[in-house]
Amino acid sequence: MTTVFLSDIHISDESPEISIRLKEFLLEEESKTNTIYILGDLFEYWLGDDDPNPSFAEIRNLLKKLSDNNISLFFIHGNRDFLIGESFAEETGCRILHDPHVIDLYGKKALISHGDIFCTDDQEYQLFRNQTRDPDWKNSILGEPLSFRREFAKQARLESSEYTSSMKNEIMDVNKDEILKMYEKYNVDIIIHGHTHRPAIHDIFFNGRKYQRIVLGDWYEQGSILRCSEKGFDLIQLERK
Repeated sequence: MTTVFLSDIHISDESPEISIRLKEFLLEEESKTNTIYILGDLFEYWLGDDDPNPSFAEIRNLLKKLSDNNISLFFIHGNRDFLIGESFAEETGCRILHDPHVIDLYGKKALISHGDIFCTDDQEYQLFRNQTRDPDWKNSILGEPLSFRREFAKQARLESSEYTSSMKNEIMDVNKDEILKMYEKYNVDIIIHGHTHRPAIHDIFFNGRKYQRIVLGDWYEQGSILRCSEKGFDLIQLERK
């Protein structure tokens, strides 16, 4: 059996093919995998656990089916679905982890994260991130009607798109010094994250020691996963169907 990581799926009504691709993949994983980590942005947006969106409910039901079949599910918030809460966790069987989180991965210590905490050069985004992770702010937003939250998410996505298009790529990527700090602070061998949509395995040599940083890709076009076992790690781009 294996452990699988995925991130930045970005499920939305506007891109139904992503939901289809994810459902096909997860159903195939039932016989292959015993643990699945979702490292944020499972959804393009999440308005709250009370959102009755039927396509989102279908994904929740599928996750519950996997959980009921003894597949361990873990979730870390992304910058699009930071309003996912305990009701979602109970309905799906997912355990919500703090970001970042350290795990034992077949004898190696790994730090897992959505990845946006490493993008410290983008100071404006970090201010936004700090605000949206504040419990009081989240409670305030969740106290608003669903229609208000829907408009808020629509405006936020528009502003994010405009902001991203105006920024230099290197500013929105991880800060290399921040990554090195994480290796030392948490004494880990590997960092696994998403967010930047730049799938790659980076070998890093620092203070006489070899580390790895594994970046998951997004699912806008085809899909990206990291499959791990005692035999090693494999970063895979899923075949288009």
